[in-house]
Amino acid sequence: MNKVLGLDVGSKTIGVAVSDGLGWTAQGVTTLHWVEPDYESVREELQQLIDEYDVNKIVIGLPKNMNGTIGPRGEASQQFAAFIEESFQIEVVLWDERLTTMAAEKVLLEADMSRKKRKKVIDKMAAVMILQGYLDSI
Repeated sequence: MNKVLGLDVGSKTIGVAVSDGLGWTAQGVTTLHWVEPDYESVREELQQLIDEYDVNKIVIGLPKNMNGTIGPRGEASQQFAAFIEESFQIEVVLWDERLTTMAAEKVLLEADMSRKKRKKVIDKMAAVMILQGYLDSI
């Protein structure tokens, strides 16, 4: 069964989540470290994830400004999405991720997680929330 990969693309890290086989739930997988905009620095790891999880679609968080416009981070996500489509010949969906990082932070704070531990999982958690939002919508 094909799965969907969710990515929270930041300037230094990329949070990764994957759907279950039925496309109902998202689970955090890992956090990739990269040097934006050097797409080649994550090509191999992305290929491994696509192969390992038999991915046929990737959902990338699109950070919009609160008024709905797209700023520099949103443009960076659009460029990353174009790289994914060209490099891996895979469908990419850009998903409005406004508030996901803040929501992830709130969940982790409520779980009383230390700042150091939060920093390690925040990107992966944001990727889960992006992917889960997408899965809930279809």
